[in-house]
Amino acid sequence: MRAPRGFTLLELMVVVALIALATATVTVGLRDSNLTRLETEALRLGALLDAARAQSRTSGVPLLWQPTETGFRLAPAGTGTPADPPPRSWLHAGTRVEIAQPANARLLVLGPEPLTPPQRLELRLGDARLSLASDGLGPFAVVRDTP
Repeated sequence: MRAPRGFTLLELMVVVALIALATATVTVGLRDSNLTRLETEALRLGALLDAARAQSRTSGVPLLWQPTETGFRLAPAGTGTPADPPPRSWLHAGTRVEIAQPANARLLVLGPEPLTPPQRLELRLGDARLSLASDGLGPFAVVRDTP
């Protein structure tokens, strides 16, 4: 009677194929989608806008927020234009934002009044879209757009 001496080539190839398949599945599952990246940008921007409104309320000076090609600018009103401070960049290249509300606005005025008009920003990254909105009283919140 012969004792088993190891694995056959076929058994080893099956194991290697299973490991490759599992690795590919995990890699695809962990890939950061555009929507996830856009949500990160929106949460970051929402926190910044809420903090700017709070700062404006405590200082009594309105802050102006303006989108740029690669990011945005934030500056106190009355110090010239929002172009005075250096712009902040988006975390993910290719992110675009437009002011949807108030209509035809080129910049957002944040504070110092506790109640401001409703404000809404449309963010896009690739084919992903979502909105960041405030009713003027509450904080900015992420709103998913339906295609």
